[in-house]
Amino acid sequence: MSRQNIYLSIIEKIFLSKYKSGREQLDFEREEIVKFANRHRIALPKNLGDLIYSFRYRASLPESIQSKAKEGMMWIIRPAGRGKYRFVLVANRPITPNQNMTAIKVPDSTPGVVAKYAFNDEQALLAKVRYNRLIDIFSGVTCYSLQNHLRTTVPAMGQVETDEIYVGVDKKGSHYVFPIQAKGGTDRLSIVQIEQDFAVCAHKFPSLICRPVATQFMNDDVIAMFEFGEDENGVGIVSEKHYRLVPPEEVTESDLANYRSLGSG
Repeated sequence: MSRQNIYLSIIEKIFLSKYKSGREQLDFEREEIVKFANRHRIALPKNLGDLIYSFRYRASLPESIQSKAKEGMMWIIRPAGRGKYRFVLVANRPITPNQNMTAIKVPDSTPGVVAKYAFNDEQALLAKVRYNRLIDIFSGVTCYSLQNHLRTTVPAMGQVETDEIYVGVDKKGSHYVFPIQAKGGTDRLSIVQIEQDFAVCAHKFPSLICRPVATQFMNDDVIAMFEFGEDENGVGIVSEKHYRLVPPEEVTESDLANYRSLGSG
């Protein structure tokens, strides 16, 4: 059995053992991965944490689980403390780039030696975002990278991770914190990560205005960027822009005229 099939089988058995019609959240613990694997004679994954990480950030939960969701809803896994997790029913709001959106050209300031050796992964994406000040451009706030790969503990959640933290100040003197999630390759953006970023802001930076941002590589060297807000339905996208890093000479007079008209509108 492949690793992914092992993961699917175990998470499915944990969920179905707890599910009853009408339930909207189901708690389970890390130790239950071992219990269900042994009970059903499933080869246990070496990295128990990777099983949970996979369904929180990379792969969809199996159809046998999602079929138990109400219309317009989906099941996700949230952290619920150290070694504890919770299946939760939330509004189905996938974070996927709008393929019909026009990309804004930005003169590429990535150092040549970095561009030469960069991979198509989240660290390369974060580097391009940083060197080209895309957080500033996207948010309209002067921003500075505070810390890469923040790993911290949040009450009632346990350990959480954020790819990068920016802080910034606007023309009125207001201070902001921007937790950044980055995805390269085939990884997908997850509502769970954005929820965690709001929680990190509230716990670690309570006096700053929290503006979570996610960024993702698209085809043709386009970088998609999202900003998120919270309402009664949970986390949702409040802004999306696409940027294409190009040599300066490729930003034409026509492009500039078009951007001026958009800015004045």
